[in-house]
Amino acid sequence: MSKKKGIITLVCVIAFLLAGTWTAVFGLDSAKTGSAANIKQGLDLAGGVSITYQVVGDEAPSSEDMADTIYKLQQRVDNYSTEAQVYQEGSDRINIEIPGVTDANAILEELGKPGSLTFLDKDGKEVLSGTDVADAQAAYQTNSMNNQEPVVSLTMTADGTKKFADATKAAYPNHDVIYIVYDNQVISAPSVQAEITDGKAVINGMSSFEEAENLASTIRIGGLKLELEELRSNVVGAQLGSAAVRTSLIAGAIGLAIVIVFMIAVYWIPGVASSIALCIYTVLVVLLLNGFDVTLTLSGIAGIILSIGMAVDANVIIFARIREEIATGKTVKSAIQIGFKKALSAIIDGNVTTLIAAVVLYFMGTGTVKGFAQTLALGIVVSLFTALVVTKLILNAFYAMGIRNEKFYGRAKETKVIDFLGKKKIFFILSAVVIIAGFVTMGVHKGNGGDALNYSLEFKGGTSTSVEFNEDMSIEELDEKVVPIIEEISKDANVQTQKVQGSNQVIFKSATLDVSQREELNSRLEEEFGVDPEKITAETISSTISSEMRTGAVSAVVVSTVLMLLYVWFRFKDVRFGASSVAALVHDVLVVLAFYAAARVSVGNTFIACMLTIVGYSINATIVIFDRIRENMTSYKTKEELAAIVNRSISQTLSRSIFTSLTTFIMVAVLYILGVSSIKEFALPLMVGIACGTYSSICLASAFWYLLRTRVGGKKAEKDKKAAK
Repeated sequence: MSKKKGIITLVCVIAFLLAGTWTAVFGLDSAKTGSAANIKQGLDLAGGVSITYQVVGDEAPSSEDMADTIYKLQQRVDNYSTEAQVYQEGSDRINIEIPGVTDANAILEELGKPGSLTFLDKDGKEVLSGTDVADAQAAYQTNSMNNQEPVVSLTMTADGTKKFADATKAAYPNHDVIYIVYDNQVISAPSVQAEITDGKAVINGMSSFEEAENLASTIRIGGLKLELEELRSNVVGAQLGSAAVRTSLIAGAIGLAIVIVFMIAVYWIPGVASSIALCIYTVLVVLLLNGFDVTLTLSGIAGIILSIGMAVDANVIIFARIREEIATGKTVKSAIQIGFKKALSAIIDGNVTTLIAAVVLYFMGTGTVKGFAQTLALGIVVSLFTALVVTKLILNAFYAMGIRNEKFYGRAKETKVIDFLGKKKIFFILSAVVIIAGFVTMGVHKGNGGDALNYSLEFKGGTSTSVEFNEDMSIEELDEKVVPIIEEISKDANVQTQKVQGSNQVIFKSATLDVSQREELNSRLEEEFGVDPEKITAETISSTISSEMRTGAVSAVVVSTVLMLLYVWFRFKDVRFGASSVAALVHDVLVVLAFYAAARVSVGNTFIACMLTIVGYSINATIVIFDRIRENMTSYKTKEELAAIVNRSISQTLSRSIFTSLTTFIMVAVLYILGVSSIKEFALPLMVGIACGTYSSICLASAFWYLLRTRVGGKKAEKDKKAAK
């Protein structure tokens, strides 16, 4: 690259950064398309629509039917947002909360009225019920005139497939119609054109795609086990005030500034390049969150801010390699090229393993798990691009412009090898003590009549208290004056607050309140705020994290862990690398779980995000060390020589492990210092997880692998034993 090209490249990069920043802040048009303000926000940041349905009929619904209906509704509202929530209120009511929308009537019209759906033959006999339909979707198909026509595509359940086959077999000879009846009204009467045995059918004759969508929506909502009627619908305000969002964004800006200063101070010119790339990374994330229509919550903001710290990792690996090459006598130009090449495998392997987890979580998870997976995958892809493309482009431009003296890039010092393996017994005992202490603590809590962990209302349900105040109070005022009273009475520090738009009504969600606690709360609200007790209502609500969601999350983690193990096995040609990585990962999860138990940090939605983040972080850090072991392990004759290789590899990557963890820790620590209580509960265990992940990668993962390599593994292990004699 010539000097002229270097200048042009740098100017183009800076121009893109400025244009991207302008778009991220102000948007492309009056609607602020592409800006941070245009990103879909969750209930905690922007509020949304709250709809309450009640079961029709005098007979109380069974818990199984309620759970099934809630699960199916959750799947449907996920189309609006992965952060939508569906939960039970009382014994026969279901609440749906959808973030980022402000028109309750439009949502009710699109979602449909949950009612009774049946399929009748021409004599009026029921041949299928709504529960026999697995799915209904609007689509286009090519007709006999070779034109695209709107249709409704139906998919039956296993039982429904058999029933539908019998019904179409009877109707086909005379092309009889099958009536689709909803709430005692015929909504469609398609004629049968063929006997259908595979459970898949198409309804044509739609005048527009909108008509097809409406019919599909009605069939889907009519497939519920219970018939529901709308009890009330409200537009609710953000659960958190503007101050919470503002402090989180300030924390992100401060953390980013600290990381930039750190990178420049440690790595000089490469640090400047990575800082520019880091800013581009931030801009790209904002633009892509818009493009992919991701719903962002406050914990999502925390996750993105965390990913900014983690995005530094690839740059640290590259810069360490460049310095090592300069120390061997290479020119700066050669060192840059070789540094990127040698760092590539560690960067790719570390990020691909985490990306595998994100993909599995997206397809197998639901709700917040799915939303977390979207943000995680987005961060991984963008960080790879900025590190491997943007940073390299900027570094080459700096070099072409004449910044070629090695003093601007640094030279690696001779590595002092530390005997980590010699202390493995100490590390193993220390970890075992912490993990066992965690299980003991959980057992003590359980034995004393409590829960093993401090489950929040998202996991175990609670009480929803609706209060009509005499004046309009802001979220900040409610948090300052009312919430402490509820926390004191409920002994729960995780009270959620929602304002109903256009009124003085406020909904407080807390841990379960018994009769005496409800009476005490009513009395306090009357005494201190003049609230009419008649305008206070309380209902028991179920957990917003359903058993299906929990099962899905656990299954997704198990599947992703297995796939990560297989990937590491494939890439490293040794299953023991994969097994050791998973062992370190499990260790980190158990240690953080022990912290949750001991510190009684609330286990809610952020718990899932925290644990998933730690899984990704742990595997990434371990892979970097294993990549260096693989590179150094060209030949050895004894276990002592193998141990020396392991110790040298850990020592060579030690600065990377410390620097990456430090920058990530800084981002999260600033969040903890400046954030609101919900962010603090996310940041605190995450800091523990970062520290634990660093410890396990350095002190445990390689020790696990060394033991498996020398004591387990068939022929290779036997060869090592013989060579050591």
